[in-house]
This record gives sequence, structure tokens and C-alpha cells, in this order.
Amino acid sequence: MTTEHAVEAAHGAPANATEYIQHHLSHLHDANGMWNLDTFWISAFLGLVFLGVFWLASRRATAGVPGKLQNFVEAVMELVNEVVNSAFHAKSKVIAPLAITIFVWVWLLNAMDFLPVDLLPKMFSYLGVHKLRVVPTADVNHTFGMSFGVMLCIIGFSIKAKSLGGWFKELLTAPFHAHGFMAIVLAPVNFIFQMIELLAKPLSLSLRLFGNMYAGELIFILIALLPWWAQWLLGGPWVIFHILVVTLQAFVFMALTVVYLSLAVEKH
Repeated sequence: MTTEHAVEAAHGAPANATEYIQHHLSHLHDANGMWNLDTFWISAFLGLVFLGVFWLASRRATAGVPGKLQNFVEAVMELVNEVVNSAFHAKSKVIAPLAITIFVWVWLLNAMDFLPVDLLPKMFSYLGVHKLRVVPTADVNHTFGMSFGVMLCIIGFSIKAKSLGGWFKELLTAPFHAHGFMAIVLAPVNFIFQMIELLAKPLSLSLRLFGNMYAGELIFILIALLPWWAQWLLGGPWVIFHILVVTLQAFVFMALTVVYLSLAVEKH
């Protein structure tokens, strides 16, 4: 049976389970098979949703009795500002907008997991699109891309705070401080440790987010294979628990980014 036919089959049919899972874990690729188009376009669309909602809230903002949208946006901004104020002690006009963008955008990407497993793939199948993964953060390429951006920010913040020469000097003189000949001997060791630390930060960020969201996506797919009454019985509690997972992972990604950038500007 083909993959397309497996999607149209009943979820509970054991013979179709493998093809059903493989179908939902397959990406929509470009003609050369190099790019995950579903990850790109869904991420871009959700980014525009984020910008549109916050722009609309800013246009409707009032000093009087705020509306529901303004209350929501202000609550998100207060949450993020508390993290920034407690973890980042330097002065920066970029850190708060960056943290808000990361938190809201990653939350929206994660929240795609709340949609029924077959909803968007079935809708797009009528347009000739037979493969579609709707959770961008369950794609390790996307989480690595975001983490790579965080690493570039870490380097940029370090250079701005310490100058290019000061940052490069730190790469050779920390964590093991020495003087004279020993400083020359320990410089390669310090550089290796600094590179390990620098690379470990985006690696841990990306794999933590990817692992949690991939596991959540897979569980939803497995639940979709069950009879309809079992789907509601098991899917309901899992959705409620997954709300916490989705929000927590977005918060952790944002908070660790702020912490890493705070460490990057520390001169000691």
C-alpha cells in the first residue's frame, strides 16, 4: 500500500501503522531534496503571525482600560522582562526584544503540535502536497539553525563588550590563568576549552528543544493510530500535559539565551 493510501486508511489498522508513522515523519522537500520546505514556510508564517499580533496590540494600546489583546501582550512582556532583568545586568537595547521574539516565536512553533495530527496534511493533500510536518521545532535542522543564531549573538555581544582583541585574549587566557611561559603553554588548552564551551551552548539548546518536541509529536502520532474513543481518552490528558511542555520549552530556550548572553558580556 502506498504512503498516500496509508494516510487515508483507518488509524487503527495495524498493517498501515508503519507507513502512517513514516508518512507523518516525512518532510516536504524541494526538487533537489535538500531543503525542508514545510519547516521553512510554517516557521515564516508563524513569524508573521507573531509580528502581526504584536503590531496590532501596539496600535490598539491605550492608557485607559486595556483590552484582552493588550493584557495578553503586556503579560508576555512582563514575564520576559523579569527574566531579562534578573539574568542580564548589562545595558542593551537588543536583549529584551530578542528574548520576547524567541519566547513567542518558539511557543508558536511548538504549539503546532496541538493541531490534530491529520488536519493540515489532509488539507494540503487536496492541493497535491502529500508530505507535511507541521511542527518546525521537531525538525533538528530548525532548532540547530536557531541555536546557531544564538551562538552568533554570543560572539557579537562578547566582541561588543570586550572588543575584538579583548575577546580573543579571553579565548587564550581563561579558564586557566597564568603568567609568563605558563601562559603560553596553557593558551592552546584554554582555547580548546573555550571552543568546547562555545559549541556546547547551541548544541544543548537545539537538542533539548528538538528532543522534547520530536517525542511529543511522535506520541500524538501513536495516539492517532488508536480507535477514536481511545484517542480522546489518552489524547486529552496528553494535550493538557503538553501545554506545559510547549510553554516550558519556549521559556527554557529564551531564558538560557539570556543567560548565555549575560555570561558573554561579563568581563571577569
